[in-house]
Amino acid sequence: MIPSILPTYNRAPLSFVKGEGSWLIEADGRRFLDLGAGIAVNALGHANPRLVEALTEQAQQLWHVSNLYRIPQQQALADRLVNLTFADTAFFTNSGTESCELAVKMARKYWYEQGDAERVEIIAFHGSFHGRSAAGIAAAGSEKMTKGFGPILGGFTHLDWGDMDALRAAVTDRTAAVLIEPIQGEGGIRPLPDQDLKALREICDATGALLIFDEVQCGVGRTGRLFAHEWAGVTPDIMMVAKGIGGGFPLGAVLATEAAAAGMVAGTHGSTYGGNPLGCAVALAVLEEVATPDFLDAVNRKAGALRQKLEGLIDAHPEVFTGVRGSGLMLGLTCKAPAADVVKAGYDAEILTVPAADNVVRLLPPLNITDAEIAEAVARLDRAATAVAASVEKGA
Repeated sequence: MIPSILPTYNRAPLSFVKGEGSWLIEADGRRFLDLGAGIAVNALGHANPRLVEALTEQAQQLWHVSNLYRIPQQQALADRLVNLTFADTAFFTNSGTESCELAVKMARKYWYEQGDAERVEIIAFHGSFHGRSAAGIAAAGSEKMTKGFGPILGGFTHLDWGDMDALRAAVTDRTAAVLIEPIQGEGGIRPLPDQDLKALREICDATGALLIFDEVQCGVGRTGRLFAHEWAGVTPDIMMVAKGIGGGFPLGAVLATEAAAAGMVAGTHGSTYGGNPLGCAVALAVLEEVATPDFLDAVNRKAGALRQKLEGLIDAHPEVFTGVRGSGLMLGLTCKAPAADVVKAGYDAEILTVPAADNVVRLLPPLNITDAEIAEAVARLDRAATAVAASVEKGA
């Protein structure tokens, strides 16, 4: 008999009942240090007092009215994001997956309105992850995600990650857009070098193709800038946002320039829940803290401290780890032992990490993790690695 919850996840044998900052409390009372943050969602940790206050205050006034009416909190959030970024306009969704759907529609509608209805091809990259909708799995293109789901949405070309020569050759007069994560998350914490992001912008400028950045996982302060592309000094035409923007409340957005969004007029897209008062109130509270120089400076400082300690961890366990990569507090431990074994050993050490492709363990802690918690996290990772090493030696 099928379980009452569709079994599409291989869930860990853990049930958390409470969260406090960087900590999760299991039903049996154990306290786990959370280096996953709900997969880069809980940017300010669990039960953050400012977010609780914002949500509670809004919940006592108004939850939902739909986008048939003006929503003051949504307008305030859109204004804030436009002021903070390259964008001229924003549309709010409930998730990164929904943001992908709109970004694809927006790029294709742009060219349709330009009188070039055949310019629909979107170039994406192997190892990417853009959600699990029709457009998302088509954009990723991996057999694992598309197998068994019938005809896959057409119009996507997939290139090797970071191959700029292949990209230059692939862009044609049918290319509507290039879609890329500045740092691949699910793909194994693979940052695209700044010079390649600049080259992407140059290629798109030369050919007219729109540039779409997926910053669902790497955005909202995760890398020590509000958005990861800022490190390279380039801007996209369209950007997908979600995860950290809601601090744990389901919220996403698509940000765009006026030109790129020109085709999205009344009736071309919609969302029943997107941009609801609750989500927007929480997101405004997130940005009040994350989008400040002092906060981002602290993320960079803590990222440096964590990375330094991880280098020591790698040196101590060469049979388990081979290196560390990433940016800010979006780091990946590349593994020699199976990454899944490291994650599982972490459960016994009461520390939570996230597996990724390329045999990588993702470290995505709350951005306000403390120095003491960083030290404790590495100590617990050391215990997990010691257990993995013992298992490797036993099996040798």
